[in-house]
Amino acid sequence: MPDLLLELRSEEIPARMQRKAAGDLKKLVTDALVEAGLSYEGAREYWTPRRLTLDIRGLTARSADVREERKGPRTDANEKAIEGFLRGAGLSSIAEAQVQSDPKKGDFYVAIISKPGRAAEEIVAAVMPDIIRNFPWAKSMRWGKASVKPGSLRWVRPLQSIVCTFGTEHEETVVIPFEIDGIVASNVTYGHRFHAPEPIEVKRFEDYASSLEKAYVVLDAERRKDIILHDARDVAFANGLELVEDEGLLEEVSGLVEWPQVLMGSFEEDYLSIPSEIIRLTIKTNQKCFVTRPQAGEALSNRFILVANIQATDGGKEIIHGNGKVVRARLSDALHFWKRDQGDLPDLETLEASARKFGLDLKKPLDQRMAKLDALNVTFHAKLGSQGERVARIRALAADLAKITGADAALVDRAVVLAKADLRTEAVGEFPELQGVMGRKYASLQGENASVATAIEDHYKPQGPSDRVPEDKVAITVALADKLDTLVGFWAIDEKPTGSKDPYALRRAALGVVRILLERGVRLPLLATTKDADLLAFFHDRLKVYLRDLGARHDLIDAVLTPEADDLLMVARRVEALTAFITSEDGKNLLAGTKRATQLLAAEEKKGTVVADGVSDALLKLDAEKDLFAAVKAASAEASDAIAKEDFRSAMAALSKLRAPVDRFFEDVLVNDEDAAIRANRLALLRMIREATGTVADFSKIAG
Repeated sequence: MPDLLLELRSEEIPARMQRKAAGDLKKLVTDALVEAGLSYEGAREYWTPRRLTLDIRGLTARSADVREERKGPRTDANEKAIEGFLRGAGLSSIAEAQVQSDPKKGDFYVAIISKPGRAAEEIVAAVMPDIIRNFPWAKSMRWGKASVKPGSLRWVRPLQSIVCTFGTEHEETVVIPFEIDGIVASNVTYGHRFHAPEPIEVKRFEDYASSLEKAYVVLDAERRKDIILHDARDVAFANGLELVEDEGLLEEVSGLVEWPQVLMGSFEEDYLSIPSEIIRLTIKTNQKCFVTRPQAGEALSNRFILVANIQATDGGKEIIHGNGKVVRARLSDALHFWKRDQGDLPDLETLEASARKFGLDLKKPLDQRMAKLDALNVTFHAKLGSQGERVARIRALAADLAKITGADAALVDRAVVLAKADLRTEAVGEFPELQGVMGRKYASLQGENASVATAIEDHYKPQGPSDRVPEDKVAITVALADKLDTLVGFWAIDEKPTGSKDPYALRRAALGVVRILLERGVRLPLLATTKDADLLAFFHDRLKVYLRDLGARHDLIDAVLTPEADDLLMVARRVEALTAFITSEDGKNLLAGTKRATQLLAAEEKKGTVVADGVSDALLKLDAEKDLFAAVKAASAEASDAIAKEDFRSAMAALSKLRAPVDRFFEDVLVNDEDAAIRANRLALLRMIREATGTVADFSKIAG
């Protein structure tokens, strides 16, 4: 079967867009081909800074002929109905239709519509211009003379050439010619723009990939990443160092080069006095370079790894020199920020009111920055006030939370008033992603308690499902207060996440609260804390996602999670116990016994059957119902004692003993007795079972 090779070559595509664009190209093309009636065995996308490539294997050479029967109106229908049928079916006269009979509906017209299949080349040529013209770039541009024409092609960067070849492995390939804004698809591509600018004629994917390799282009992005990573490790090792690996930077750099060449540069050791986080970010952000450290060491070395796109004739000396020059200039700026942040602000007398408000010591640099943040009235959100007002709210909330977490109240208060101070530092102004990290460093420099310094960094955590959760009690307390204030505030002004939109990262904040409560064992009454049932439901949604990601069954979560449940740690423990219990023999017994009783009760309640307020001993006539009543009372008492001790597994085991008396009850007892009082009493007995098991879970929601 034939293969299809497609390449769209342009000026440099931003690295962050390449992977998605290649995936979009694959989906758009394969979907269009399948919709047109073709099938294929496999497809793989490739990308470099200057090209998107698609290799489709085993594409059918032709779409199948299609024969469709379209049912029309009855033969005695009015003229308008028949005319509409002819138009829809593409028939010129009713004589072209067939007549079919139905014993019940009579005779009616049927149109037999035959559509001959089309060659794959014809289909590709038809679908590609629209795909290219409507490609979903986040940002695109027009260029050249054609750009002044309405509807001219937009692309992320000027599109330069298109390759589109088609053919089997053993036959000559053909070019599928289509044209868009003067660019005609061909079998000609180009390699590295400096090392191999000459045209390259290609046939199918294998010679295309090998020809590009000879022309200094590594087509496979994963292979480029592998080359960069291993060469960087080797260069570092050869110099007695180890690479500080960075997957995000590796992905980005692999999208900047077609022919990766790994080199090592250096800067003066004096710059190592700057915190390693600043050095790393400075070099990464400005020059897309990796940092290194001594083997088995933590501190950074003064050597960095850069990745060039040119195989330099001088061994890379000029490239290293140029990169080093920029790195030194940026590190010089960073050193300036670092030193300035440790000095006094020039207008301390204007900060005294803010200092009194938060109990700050204006002899300390970080305290000064917090006072400045408040004095400037820096806005947090137009409807939620300033950063200073927010810190005051978090301070009050954290004081209450400290009683629950057991954290030192004085340390919590100190951590809160300094938590946002580094927002006014020059280091964080230059590198916002270092907020918290720099606060911790500056706090340590001015002699703050270790728990306070830790909390300043960790109160932002966790910032995602894979981020670490704070461990120190002070950090836990401040992190909870910070996230809860955010959620309560945005809920109060009705700025809630909608669909995929979550501009204030409220889902992340709620998941952070869930993870802290569960992973650090915090018992927090969320409804009493937030005073918002709608927000509690939002926490429930995040809890479900979290527990499902851990492998919990959705029906078991639903069985435990009630709308008013605001102790998420207890919910999680109940789900854990139920998950372990439900597959055991006792669990199966509990589920079977409970479901039989509650389903019958629910059915009678739905019909409006009277259920007694309580069970009357005097109305229990048969041994089976007397035995069940005694068993329910005993199991309920035992389960209640276990629940009080938060031993949910034992509570379930106690209730599972009801299986035998429930089965015997249904064998010997007719619930719907003719005597209304006896019937109501027996239904009340079943309600006792539902109420008893409901203290553990709603078993009606459990599958099986």
